[in-house]
Amino acid sequence: GLDAVAVGNVGTPILDAIRYPDGFDLLIVELSSFQLHWLHHIEPEASVVLNLAEDHLDWHDGFDNYAAAKAKIYENTHIAAIYNDEEPATMRMVEEADVIEGCRAIGITTDTPQRSMLGVVDDLLVDRAYLENRATQALELAHFADISTPAPKHMVFNALAAAALVRAVGVEPAAVQAGLRNYEPEPHRIQAVAHFHDVLWVNDSKGTNPHATDAALAAYDPIIWIAGGLSKGASYDQLVQTHKSHLKAVILIGTDQQPIIDALQRHAPEVPIHTDYLKDTTVDFADGAAVMHHVVRLAHHLAQPHDTVLLSPAAASMDQFENYTVRGEQFTEAIAQFLSDMNYPGH
Repeated sequence: GLDAVAVGNVGTPILDAIRYPDGFDLLIVELSSFQLHWLHHIEPEASVVLNLAEDHLDWHDGFDNYAAAKAKIYENTHIAAIYNDEEPATMRMVEEADVIEGCRAIGITTDTPQRSMLGVVDDLLVDRAYLENRATQALELAHFADISTPAPKHMVFNALAAAALVRAVGVEPAAVQAGLRNYEPEPHRIQAVAHFHDVLWVNDSKGTNPHATDAALAAYDPIIWIAGGLSKGASYDQLVQTHKSHLKAVILIGTDQQPIIDALQRHAPEVPIHTDYLKDTTVDFADGAAVMHHVVRLAHHLAQPHDTVLLSPAAASMDQFENYTVRGEQFTEAIAQFLSDMNYPGH
């Protein structure tokens, strides 16, 4: 097999991997829009933009600049420029990219794939791109059960994107399936962290913008939604419109709550918004741990059997927390402390 390592925006810095004594066959590089903005030259074997949604608009000074930064990842791609068939903007990026001659455009979809695409047939992930007779056949890559049980749509999509990248460099279908089976999801991304009194508690602290939170809100019903932070200029109208029927109540954290409040009042005025805990003068609301302590208790008070308490802020964390990881950890720790205080079995 190929010796590969994930580097870049999160985790191991690229330079550390390059200096590694034995080297690697492949670097799997995640690049943020900030890194792409400053990048002068890139030449990947295969590249993909998973989505294009409003994020970091304050830093990029508008959506067009943000989109242009993300599109740079396709420049000089050698083998496969991979686009999201369910998001036309990524297809336009590929069409406009200056790629190496011979590079192919490969689509990914959670629907039935057309030629030169990876997609889904029944409960199978299939490849109609990296085979000779793709006009009439498809290769089976994996079952949904290889990803997760159940397999939420966002996880299926991410698995298809990963498969499209590695298939471009010759990884065999059996190895794709083995990789998906052995993959351990990263924490803080739609991570179930507790289940008691028939209430599910989910940590999606990595949901730092409305697009990321969209997947989390789609996965559960009904929801006590914990949201808020630094909005970075994002709009919440579409998010609230899409998922208002799932929302039982909203608890707001963070310093930039008004954009979410405005969207809720416009599109879901019947959904209760809870900020009353902010009136507690004994709490330092710059202290993220203290905030989560109060939020968890409030959520427990609101939740009833079969509800899901979902931390998916749809906003950045740096107003009250060091980063989204710390935000998620403090949420999880607050739940554990609450269970301990209740003398709940196992805590």
